Amino acid sequence: MFEFFLKGGIIMWLILLCSVISITIILERFYYFFRARTKIPNILARVKKLLQQGKANEALKLCESSSGPIPHILGIGIHIRNRSLEDKEKLISRAGSKIIRQFDQNLGVLAVIANIAPLLGLLGTVTGMIKAFMKIQQLSGRVEPCVLAGGIWEALITTAFGLSVAIPTLVAYHYFEGRVDNLSSKMKDMSMEFLDI
Repeated sequence: MFEFFLKGGIIMWLILLCSVISITIILERFYYFFRARTKIPNILARVKKLLQQGKANEALKLCESSSGPIPHILGIGIHIRNRSLEDKEKLISRAGSKIIRQFDQNLGVLAVIANIAPLLGLLGTVTGMIKAFMKIQQLSGRVEPCVLAGGIWEALITTAFGLSVAIPTLVAYHYFEGRVDNLSSKMKDMSMEFLDI
């Protein structure tokens, strides 16, 4: 396997670097999303019920005892409950934007890797083909088909490697983007419901 890797040339090292960065970001994001999940089920309904009963301090303790973006936003909402509606909307919106930025962190890098990995593979293939044709010219066109085929498959290794990095990276990017969009929609709905209480 390592022999195949070396036959791809210097471009293979760039694609390998892309794959290491991609794997690192994917694992880090999975861990971040896992840690940020809300451990208390139906927290909005429970907080709503406590607030309707006039138990704001208990509702705040419930939010502080749970991790995740939704309890955090609810906690902020309870802290600022005595302010004007306009202030509450601004502060909750600002806190929500900050949370979304944290969840969106490094996803742009995944998008870049998903785009450049196949291009690097293509670049490696083109440079490999150039070398193969230069060899043909040096031999004045008297080249055996097996020698030519060997040069071509060596050149195509970089494209295969680039695609094998780009495809899972692109899948992971869209998965995380979907999670962030879903979280953003949930937070907006929850904020509107909370402000209506």
